[in-house]
Amino acid sequence: MPDQSQSNPAALQPKVEEFSIDGKLSGTLEDIKKTLEKLPLYLVNSTATELDIAKVESRSISRKPYLFHIIKIQPERLTVIYSLIPDTSVNLRRAEVLKETSAVLSLIAGRFDINQIKFVQYVDSVLESLISGLSQTYTALYNRYDSMLNDYRELKRLNVELSASNRNLTLQSAQLSDENKTMKEQLDALRKYSDESLMALIEEWITVHNNSIDVVAFANGHSLSPTRVEQILDRMVSMGYIEPKG
Repeated sequence: MPDQSQSNPAALQPKVEEFSIDGKLSGTLEDIKKTLEKLPLYLVNSTATELDIAKVESRSISRKPYLFHIIKIQPERLTVIYSLIPDTSVNLRRAEVLKETSAVLSLIAGRFDINQIKFVQYVDSVLESLISGLSQTYTALYNRYDSMLNDYRELKRLNVELSASNRNLTLQSAQLSDENKTMKEQLDALRKYSDESLMALIEEWITVHNNSIDVVAFANGHSLSPTRVEQILDRMVSMGYIEPKG
């Protein structure tokens, strides 16, 4: 399905709005022109009865003004003409133009006095439209922010608890490691038979096993190396405790 904006060039054209406020010229248009000509990005033109201050904010691909506003000052009226880009916030655009207009009016205060009551009423209507347009979106965003904040606080609390638990587990692990080391040392000590106790065990084994000994089986049964058992056997033979067969 083709894009309607591409098939309909008119849909891409900016719309134009304007508003007017009563005012009173106290100085001269020429004097005001000299002041406003110093503004960057503004083009100032004047006639005997009107002063135009124009600002082109963006241009189309054909270099024609696309986003722009023009402030017209006449002896008894101020008129602002501005463009609106399709598919953008109208209320936000009105507020932007109002801000630019207020900046210009502040520079010519005392030489052109605007009707303050009507100007404030217009400002109020623009802000009211802007706030009402944003209220629903803002509420949704705030609720989402509040929910995310609560989630963050809960995660932070859990992180503190997990950190404390991790420290406790680290301490317990260190304690278990020390206990395991102590038990291993005690077990190793129990496994270290003296020569005399080992000879007694061998004599008992030989008696039970029909005057014979399986060196490997005896060594495994007492967590000893076969070499150690053989050394004790050699000593027992030399001392006459046992006699080798064959």
